[in-house]
Order: sequence, then structure tokens, then C-alpha cells
Amino acid sequence: MSTDNIYSHFHPDEHRFVDKATEWVERAEQHATKLTDFLDPRQAFILTTLVNRSADVHIRWEGGHDEAERKRALIAPDYRSLDDEDMGIALIAVTSLDDKLKELDHGDYMGSILALGMKREKIGDIHVTPNGCHFLVASEVADYMRLNLQQVHRVHVQTEQLPIERLQVAATKLEEINLSVASLRLDGIASDVYHLSRAKILIPIKAGRCKVNWKQEEDPSKPLSVGDVVSMQSFGRFKVLDIEGLTKKGRYRVKIGKYA
Repeated sequence: MSTDNIYSHFHPDEHRFVDKATEWVERAEQHATKLTDFLDPRQAFILTTLVNRSADVHIRWEGGHDEAERKRALIAPDYRSLDDEDMGIALIAVTSLDDKLKELDHGDYMGSILALGMKREKIGDIHVTPNGCHFLVASEVADYMRLNLQQVHRVHVQTEQLPIERLQVAATKLEEINLSVASLRLDGIASDVYHLSRAKILIPIKAGRCKVNWKQEEDPSKPLSVGDVVSMQSFGRFKVLDIEGLTKKGRYRVKIGKYA
């Protein structure tokens, strides 16, 4: 499978993943199977695009629950049934007797997991609940996580591996923000959401620390649309919920949902 005319559709920083995904598909065409690590929605789109170019390969996705954001993929020759294949996903529950556990957020758990030397690709969705946290991991690292995750942001915790059926999915919490902006440009909306000046918001965007719909975006003038998800490293992420029209002064009324 040639990637020559595929590269033009993707950001240069994505070319390495395009190469990896192409190799997975080519191996499946030669009767091998590949179980990937957890992929984000952008990577899933790239891999699906490549699989769809081959008539001899199919794919199965699994993230532990129906609405999972991060998923593992199993790529195989089209004659192989994938329904009963083990997708290698384990569930880890985190609890504590410390009342401060209720103050922990997604970033606290993520930071503590990565501090153990764990690669992000081995971690699926993280669900923070009032009683702690449920997170999904690649089964090959489940024992390591269970034995070594003993503290989250100075809170001592206990971990337990549970059957995947016991996963507690946390409801997505969005803080609604109503903005009045001169245009729908990425830098204009992001500067208001993150309370940064237009000059300061340009720094992370041009440094490659911004993604729109999980795709790296370095153009500050990119117009945003309803449904777009913007993430800015170190600042969090938000979703454009609605564009409600123009004010009398010609400014756009935009409703934003900022992820808690």
C-alpha cells in the first residue's frame, strides 16, 4: 500500500503514525493480525481510512464501553471472525479512605499514572466518580498498574482489578460559557475560553500544542464550527456547543462547553 498520495491529507506530525498504520494493514493483507494500543479519535480516523483502502482487511474496535473515546483496534484478514477475540482491556478501580479523594480530577489521576512510567497509549478512558476512579488499561500492564499506583496527588489509594462489566462510566461534565466574539477564529474563541490575551494564546497554537478534533492545528485563523473539540496542552479542552447568530453589533454569539 503506497502512502505517497496519503501524506497530503494529514499533518506532517501524523506521518509517522500513517507509516505504522500502513504497516499494520499490509501485515493483515499477508494473513497476520495486529492488536493496537489505545488510539485517540484522530488516530482511529487515520487507521479506518487506511483499512477502507484494502478489500482484504477488516477491523474491530473496543474501548470498554459503547461511548469510549480511546479504543484498541484489532486488524485482521477479512476471512477471520473477530467477534470472540480478546481485545486485551482491563479495568482498574481506585478507592481511598481519605476524604480528599473527592477533590481529585481527571488530570490528577492521569498525572499519577504517567508518573509511573506508563505510556499514554496503554491507557484508555479515565472515569472519575464520587467514590474514586475507574480507568481502562491494556491488559498486559494491568498487574503493574494495580501494584504500583499507590498515591494520587498526595492521596494514598488502593487499587483493584474488576471485571469490565463493572465499569462505572462518568457523565461528561461541561461548564457552559456564553461568548460574544468578533469572529469564529480559533485564537479569538480560545483566548476568551482560557482568559488569555490574543498574543499569549498564539504561543501554544504555533508551538503545536493545540488540537482541533484531535488533529494538531497550528493555524490561529482556523474557523471553528459547532461540534468542534479544541484541546490546548496545559489548559484543558472545550467544545463548541452552538453558534447562536449575530448581535446587533455584528458579533457572534457562541456557546462553549468547557470540560471539567
